[in-house]
Amino acid sequence: MADLATVAAALSAPGKGLLASDESTGTIGKRLEKAGLPNTEDIRRAYRELYYTTPGMGQYISGVIMFKETLLQSTADGRRFVDVLAEQGILAGIKVDEGLAPLPDGGDGETYTRGLEGLEAACREYVAAGAKFAKWRATIKVSDVLPTDLAVERNADDLARYAKICQECGLVPVVEPEILIDGAHSQERFGAVTERVVGATVAALWRHGVALEGCLLKPQMVIPGAEAEGGPLPPGQVARATVAALRRVVPPAIPGIMFLSGGQSEEEATANLNAINLEAQAAGRCPWALSFSFGRALQVRRARGAPAS
Repeated sequence: MADLATVAAALSAPGKGLLASDESTGTIGKRLEKAGLPNTEDIRRAYRELYYTTPGMGQYISGVIMFKETLLQSTADGRRFVDVLAEQGILAGIKVDEGLAPLPDGGDGETYTRGLEGLEAACREYVAAGAKFAKWRATIKVSDVLPTDLAVERNADDLARYAKICQECGLVPVVEPEILIDGAHSQERFGAVTERVVGATVAALWRHGVALEGCLLKPQMVIPGAEAEGGPLPPGQVARATVAALRRVVPPAIPGIMFLSGGQSEEEATANLNAINLEAQAAGRCPWALSFSFGRALQVRRARGAPAS
């Protein structure tokens, strides 16, 4: 447990966050296409090498979430990515879920996350390859009638089961109950769902005996749906709603909350995160590190400089 808590504290160190580079082969192909690059294994390797070797990255990045292919890859000169990151004080992480599937008896479009079967054996392989933490993503849809109790409880329980398996194998679990911004729901509705979903997730972590000091939470910021009238809200309004919701349901034992950007532009997500930290300082009684787990736009811009072979 002490080792897990030490890793979780390092990942949530002040002024640092997580680089999310755990895109599947299909997802990274879409991003490479935007940069005018083909989706081949060597291009994917070169794409990731480009930003893993960025000088000074360790000043701002505490951990990198990888896809399995990436965890096992090396630079063009033969250095393992895990070792290259470690030289900069950056910990290697691994996405361990196997994607989403329709939730039996769930509401319209509701899902659960696949991957619990065989997870323990996979985690032990990832630890042997140098991984220090893991990530599992569940998604929750919001509408006037969603999420259903079934979706909330199933995904919370699966997140907790994943987290327990990770800790037993020596990995710090990053717990990601992503509440989707698709739809026209209000910020108030989103805040209520956030409290319900994160609260259920924390309760499941307790039930399954997960050591909270050795895990991290990766939620969405409390924002209105993407189709809501009025467009994006001012960062201060996002910050007040986000801090209020999390203070009600996240215990102080969890060392860090690493926000996902989920549908926001890089500029919006960064401005909102800054405002959240300012609000937390002003409000007080916010015991967790509040940082980021971002990727996307920055990666695509960097990828335009990647070699063609």
